[in-house]
Amino acid sequence: MKRLLLIILILSLFSGLSQSVSAAEQEAALTGEIVYDILVDRFNNGDTSQDEQINLDDPYAYHGGDLQGIIDQLDHLKELGYTTLVLSPIMENAPSGYHGYWIEDFYQVDEQFGTMDDLKELVEEAHQRDMKIVLEFVTNYVSTTHPMTDDPDKRGWISEHDAEQTYEWQEETVMLDQTNTEVQRFIQDVADYWIDEAGIDGYQFHAADQANKKFLDELTAHIRNQNPDFYLLGNILDNESYTGDLTDNTAIQAVENHALYESMTDVFANAGTPLTHIHEAWKSSGEQEGMNYLDNPYTKRFTQKFLENGRDKLTAWKLALTYLYTAPGTPMIYQGSEIPMSGAGFPANQKLVEWNISDEDLQKFINRIAALRSQFPALQYGDYKLVDSSGAMSLFKRSYEGESVYIAINNDTESQAVSIDGIESGKRLNGLLGDNLVKENENGKFQIGLPRETAEVYVIEEDTGLNWAMIIPIVIVFILFVAGVIYLSRKQKKREADA
Repeated sequence: MKRLLLIILILSLFSGLSQSVSAAEQEAALTGEIVYDILVDRFNNGDTSQDEQINLDDPYAYHGGDLQGIIDQLDHLKELGYTTLVLSPIMENAPSGYHGYWIEDFYQVDEQFGTMDDLKELVEEAHQRDMKIVLEFVTNYVSTTHPMTDDPDKRGWISEHDAEQTYEWQEETVMLDQTNTEVQRFIQDVADYWIDEAGIDGYQFHAADQANKKFLDELTAHIRNQNPDFYLLGNILDNESYTGDLTDNTAIQAVENHALYESMTDVFANAGTPLTHIHEAWKSSGEQEGMNYLDNPYTKRFTQKFLENGRDKLTAWKLALTYLYTAPGTPMIYQGSEIPMSGAGFPANQKLVEWNISDEDLQKFINRIAALRSQFPALQYGDYKLVDSSGAMSLFKRSYEGESVYIAINNDTESQAVSIDGIESGKRLNGLLGDNLVKENENGKFQIGLPRETAEVYVIEEDTGLNWAMIIPIVIVFILFVAGVIYLSRKQKKREADA
């Protein structure tokens, strides 16, 4: 009997270890993604056959974005390095429910967005490009016009407690009673339906902080058990009171990192503000590695913030994106930021994406910084350390499996420099954004200097001295140029002498 109990104990320990490793692998997989946040109705109109409800002059009406519009832009989004697309709710909504929160049928795609076949095509086309599709899933509310609200057999489905009205769209919703077992079975069935029917890759649970925690734990555990590689994200409705418990007590892997959002936008919207403010906020949050963002459909656009302070678009976005793509967590970009679009809150922050005004230089930089993040695992999974600061310039280090990457960002209004020691002699730092080289000085340190409002990402490599592979072709071209000038000069003099 004792031997049997010992065997059971050992098996349980290995089981727990296996689950722990699996959870770590799931979180690592998510950290490797670059997320693009799509408000479907305000993204791109690809199918004009369903435009009856469209009114571009009314911010509360449909504006025409649909699933076909997303399919049409997949190659462009792939080129910019986005790997996961998070779509706002697409289930059938009451009239004018462009945001997706007035659900009338949990088993149908809203006709304004397309059909189930359109969703299947989107998932298939995305998968062909190694991209994932995540749907925002509303589990807390239904529209006041949902048939269940008048069904006497479902009277117990609707909660007697009204949610605090934070957003205008909540006025047209009623809360589901998630302690009701029939409601629980219904929502679980809905979750299974969209996974089985469309082959999606994840859910972002809308207002996860407002859900019944016991039910959300059971729901996410059910989904995870059935689909081990499925992404489970959390949207936070009340950032001020959120305690951070969702990733601890449910199978949700990551939630929006509001603390980092506030510090990042404050710093990069204002030249001369030290980056140490962001690092302090990250430390205060318990070094949370969530979904890092600079704006979303319900905040003032980041572009609007820094334009109000007189910052250049390309400069501010380069600095902010360098931090966003190299910091711990998963970068999440709100649609139109790559244009970049501005907007001082609703409704200006929810306009259709203005595809005709894109900034080519910014998009090239986005492609470059995304490629660096994908190329170096340290930028996705590495340990994170603040190495040194000077004024509003900071140097960060990320290390993973023997690989180290240094990120230098100067948000100051003047040039700054920081130093590194501890790097093996005979090495140099090679800059990957601006091709800057840093060599060891006479004190055995590496001093990184950056002009105002610039950033660089460095890797360590062997110091091979002068780069003859580049120098020799330049010297040859110069010699040929000089020889050509001499030849033409002599030829001209001979003509003059013959004349």
